[in-house]
Amino acid sequence: MAVSRPYPEMPRGSGTDLKYLSGFGNEFASEAIPGALPVDQNSPKVCPFGLYAEQLSGTAFTAPRRDNQRSWLYRLRPSVGHDHFEPYATPHDTLNSDFSACISSPNQLRWLPFKSPGDQHDFVDSLFTICGSGSASTKSGFAIHVYALTAGMDDRCLANADGDFLIVPQSGALSIVTEFGHLEVAPGEICVIQRGMRFAVNPVQAEASGYMLEIFSGHFQLPELGPIGANGLAAARHFLSPTAAFEDRVSSYTVIHKFDGRLWGAQQDHSPFDVVAWHGNYAPYKYDLARFCPINAAAFDHPDPSIFTVLTCPSTTPGVAVADFVIFSPRWLVAEHTFRPPYFHRNCMSEFMGLIRGAYDGKRGGFLPGGASLHSCMSPHGVDVATFEAATASSEEPKKIGDEALAFMFETDLVPRVTSHALNAANLDRSYQQCWKGFKAAQIPPAAI
Repeated sequence: MAVSRPYPEMPRGSGTDLKYLSGFGNEFASEAIPGALPVDQNSPKVCPFGLYAEQLSGTAFTAPRRDNQRSWLYRLRPSVGHDHFEPYATPHDTLNSDFSACISSPNQLRWLPFKSPGDQHDFVDSLFTICGSGSASTKSGFAIHVYALTAGMDDRCLANADGDFLIVPQSGALSIVTEFGHLEVAPGEICVIQRGMRFAVNPVQAEASGYMLEIFSGHFQLPELGPIGANGLAAARHFLSPTAAFEDRVSSYTVIHKFDGRLWGAQQDHSPFDVVAWHGNYAPYKYDLARFCPINAAAFDHPDPSIFTVLTCPSTTPGVAVADFVIFSPRWLVAEHTFRPPYFHRNCMSEFMGLIRGAYDGKRGGFLPGGASLHSCMSPHGVDVATFEAATASSEEPKKIGDEALAFMFETDLVPRVTSHALNAANLDRSYQQCWKGFKAAQIPPAAI
């Protein structure tokens, strides 16, 4: 059992004394004050210290045991103690979860780095939806957002009833306060905040930006390893969940609730981060992408990018994902007689890519850290002319690629529908198609015809 001390006010991210619980989907138990956690049952008549027992369920009560996710929280006040919810509007109205009016485009799309709107915006107000598919109300589909925040969520928190958030920082570390405890997440790490969990995001420095994948159906899980065997890719023990910490603070607090694609706000007179102890297998978690163990080809040919999957949200069709989170991290290439960068491709899946740092080996320019690209179902894509020519002329000795680079992909079986503000954004690269202009036609000798 992990024990951590209470914090009197919202942490701002020193990170020096944070403790974590390791393991993916484990049954955890954590208390900020020894003796706060009931030992023999979940909901005693009187909880230790007079705390209130509250269950947070991430799956239906009757889900199979192997899939069932829930945690018991022991808090100073029940979370129901808030006023009436009213519609909440963000300043720029760029958060979207209704994709019925959005555009499905076969065009290859690329955005230059996303920037902050320029004035003070916290995590919620800075959210900018690029694309998505499906419906939060039917619990099917996904959405892809970016954020660029310049302020903390003082006396405000967010809970997402629509699905899970996978947060990918690109610039600036995040101090994330949750009901379960505190996480610090830097570029090169990811964080998953699951459905229904209240949390607040604060920049450790002056500002921070990054990407976010939202899934409306199910939860993320580790991919099956199949012929790879028992080891490789992301190890379960490297996923970290927070230890219990709480604040007993009276304040005029706003609870923002994302429900069926819309934001709602309610007032309460205390901090929601008053959980003194908790136990269960439903908790937020972080993961350091540097711990990912990539698998690669040792003889010839370029492997499919699915071998770089960190997390997946499977669909009801075996082997097909609602969304995969895939990374392209530093690794050695040794394949002989092989075109080593990503091959030219048309795919029944759709691919959204982002760049955390460095240069992606599939594009020599234009695809920049903080930017993004979208290649939808069956739209052809691949390396640009300069990358192709350099790769075909290069020698075949072993080569380490991406030594300072880290790129990722959100891959989905669904067709992304792009928001109007993403299609009209000032940073949309309207010359993207030009990178594939200038390929020379293959020359077949007359004697071979």
